Amino acid sequence: MARSEAAKALAEKQKAEAKALREKKRNSDNPADWNTFRQIRESFKITHQIDPQLPYWLAGSWLAVTLLGLALGLIFGRSGSLDWLWGLIAGALFGVTAAMFMLTHRTKKGAYTRYKGQPGAGEVPLSMLNKKKWTTQPAIVVTRQQDCIHRVVGEPGVVLVGDGDPGRLKQLMSTEVKRHQQVLYGIHVEAIQMGDEPGQVPIEKVQKHIEKLPKTIDAVQIEEVKGRLKALDAMKSRVPLPKGPLPTSMKGSRKAMRGR
Repeated sequence: MARSEAAKALAEKQKAEAKALREKKRNSDNPADWNTFRQIRESFKITHQIDPQLPYWLAGSWLAVTLLGLALGLIFGRSGSLDWLWGLIAGALFGVTAAMFMLTHRTKKGAYTRYKGQPGAGEVPLSMLNKKKWTTQPAIVVTRQQDCIHRVVGEPGVVLVGDGDPGRLKQLMSTEVKRHQQVLYGIHVEAIQMGDEPGQVPIEKVQKHIEKLPKTIDAVQIEEVKGRLKALDAMKSRVPLPKGPLPTSMKGSRKAMRGR
C-alpha cells in the first residue's frame, strides 16, 4: 500500500514537472523551445513587417503548384476516373511544401533587407550556415567605429569576414590574417570583405560564397584549428564591444530558416 502511494505521488510529481516544462516552453522567447508551428508563425510575423507582399507570394506559390497537380491529373488521368481529384490533392500537399520554401526564401531576403548597412550585419548570413559543418564566431574584432571582423571555421579552413568600412578595415584585416597564419601553420586563411563594391561580397551572397569555397582540411584538422584559435583568442586582449545593438534579434526567423 505504501509503495502504491509512493508510486502515485511520484507520477503526480512527474506530471506536474512535465506540465511546468511545457508551460515554460510555451512562454519562452528562445527559439530552441518553440515547436515547428510557432517557428513558422514567428518567422511569418517578422518577415511580413518588412515584406508586405509575403502573403501573396505564399498564396501564389501554393496555388500554382495545386493547379499544376490538377492539370497533370486531367491530362494523364483515365477517362471517367477520379485521377483529377488525386492530382488536385497531391498538388495541394506539394503546394504547402512550395509555400514553405517561399517563406524561407522571403525570410532570408527580409533579414538581409532589414539589417543591411547596420553595424555587425555580417552575423545574419553567418547565422544561416549549417552549424554541423561550420563554426562561426561573430565580432572577434570590433573597432570604436563598430567595424567588425567575423570568423568562420570549416572545411575550407578559416574565413575572416570584414564587416564595415573597407578603408578602415583593410589594414586590420591584413593584421588579423597574419595573426591567424602564425598559429595555424599552413592552414588556409580566407579573407573576404562584405559590401557592394567591386571585389566585395554582398551580404545576401556571403553564405553561398563561403559554402562554395574549396575544401582544404578534414574533420580532424578542423578540431586542431579550433584548439589553436582558442589559444590565440586567450592571448589576445579583447576590445570591449561598443554600445549599440548588433543584429542578433532575428531569433524566430533564423531558427525557422535553419530548422529545428
